[in-house]
Amino acid sequence: MKLLLLLLAFCCLSLSRCEEKYVPYDYSATIECLGNPNKPQYNGGIIVNPDLQNGSQGWSQMGNAKVDFTEFEGNKFVIARGRNQSFDSVSQKVYLEKGLLYTFSAWLQVSQGNAPVRAVFKKNGEYKHAGSVIAESKCWSMLKGGLTVDESGSADLYFESEDTTAEIWVDSVSLQPFTQDEWNSHHEQSINMMRKGTVRIRAVNSAGEPVPNATISILQNRLGFPFGCAVESNILGNQAYINWFTKRFTVTTFGNEMKWYSTEVVRGKEDYSTADAMVKLFKQHGIAIRGHNIIWDDPNYQPSWVKGLNGPDLYKAVKRRVFSVVSRYKGQLAGWDVVNENLHFSFLENKMGPKASYNVFAQAHTLDPRTTMFMNEFNTLEQPGDSASTPARYLQKLRELQTIRVAGKIPLGIGLESHFNTPNIPYMRAALDTLAATGLPIWLTEIDVSAPPNVQAKYFEQVLREGHAHPQVKGMVTWSGYNPKGCYRMCLTDGNFKNLPTGDVVDKLLREWGGLRGQTTGLTDADGFFEASLFHGDYDLHISHPLTNSTASHSFKLTSEDSHPSPSIVFRV
Repeated sequence: MKLLLLLLAFCCLSLSRCEEKYVPYDYSATIECLGNPNKPQYNGGIIVNPDLQNGSQGWSQMGNAKVDFTEFEGNKFVIARGRNQSFDSVSQKVYLEKGLLYTFSAWLQVSQGNAPVRAVFKKNGEYKHAGSVIAESKCWSMLKGGLTVDESGSADLYFESEDTTAEIWVDSVSLQPFTQDEWNSHHEQSINMMRKGTVRIRAVNSAGEPVPNATISILQNRLGFPFGCAVESNILGNQAYINWFTKRFTVTTFGNEMKWYSTEVVRGKEDYSTADAMVKLFKQHGIAIRGHNIIWDDPNYQPSWVKGLNGPDLYKAVKRRVFSVVSRYKGQLAGWDVVNENLHFSFLENKMGPKASYNVFAQAHTLDPRTTMFMNEFNTLEQPGDSASTPARYLQKLRELQTIRVAGKIPLGIGLESHFNTPNIPYMRAALDTLAATGLPIWLTEIDVSAPPNVQAKYFEQVLREGHAHPQVKGMVTWSGYNPKGCYRMCLTDGNFKNLPTGDVVDKLLREWGGLRGQTTGLTDADGFFEASLFHGDYDLHISHPLTNSTASHSFKLTSEDSHPSPSIVFRV
């Protein structure tokens, strides 16, 4: 008897089968300034009178602000005016529970110009920043954030701004608690929708009749979601390191070898030999490379000869650097980090004017028009209290770069370094939501965790799970490549390439996500069908029947585009 293998469909069926047991998460965020605020998310959650329809109920003044409850064109809101200190505003007392994850949102406006406004929870003399937004006058801006607490108790929610001349207008406030189980269910729902598809296979004989109890084996050869680790030149010639690395990862970033201070130590004497050797190595193994970086805006990380340059001399040197590195690796990379850490540092802008980074992005795009050009910044996810790199500040810079119109529209990407201490996971998700509203691809580019050994691996796993599950995150790279002199903040392996606890986290997640050559097996049912929910990736499929000694094999790729039934494919053996 002959078997026919019918590959029926690559379709995302599993999500439709899920019965919701928990409150679903609202990934939406609005980054436009609107004439009227949207309704509060989750109907306000545990906030009393979240849309101010009941006047002052639940709300009080904070500090010495004068608080007015008012209405304009049918919309009711509260105004904090007469502010002399940053925390003079409006407040509500809430009860926060340890172990819950809180998602926060509010709509804000200021009376003149624009000003950063933060949401703060004061609890037992400590101040937890839940998020911020650059509020504008004459329209409403959405702040989205989140927090957890170390112990249960009452807290005062309030809003603050260093600009005490501005009134703070508040509306549509929401604080929604989730249990850890609920939070995990959000991961599962998002993964089923964004990272997985269902493969349906049917075995039939030569007469087209179903063949039950045929053995199906599906082996994943490559993970579809780009997941990788940074490396340095010590991987060259180190076969044990190469074997350990290539078994796990599909993308990498060079820690130093493409940077300007590595390729042009002496002015006019460029040396790309190390970077070239690393590019060759990873190409041989089919591992994608992120270009890191074209220019670093931190004055401490310039080639020594660059630091003293000014005016036309610096302009020529920068232009030559951009041309040199981008043209050399044009079309070979998964993306470029163009002007690294441009929100925290301004070496180029201080010496060449406010359009300096804009001009570097424009030149790089002209030279390599099809490669995504990334901003790359730290603390946008990690530290809600860092005012230099909040999602709102990030969006400001992105909007400037989106006006570049050389060599066609510039393909921009959002690079988030993700150097965590103690992760604020609800804030991390909310910040991703805000940036995801741009529609641009998001990568977590330099993930690591600096924390005590007893919690480091736990925190690392939390961050990786949150990034992988977010619908708009398109890839992740950890900043934990092995170096005998010591890793930057975190290693995955020891010098013998035996996993440390953080490396065990990587392997655990890879196995969950189908990596490390994960295998799915089973038998066809009475109608000859076998169905499996698989992570996106490259697969080998094998089918056999012991009664007939018939076999069939097929290789296929499951991607996010396979959300509709594909044409039937029949194999004769």
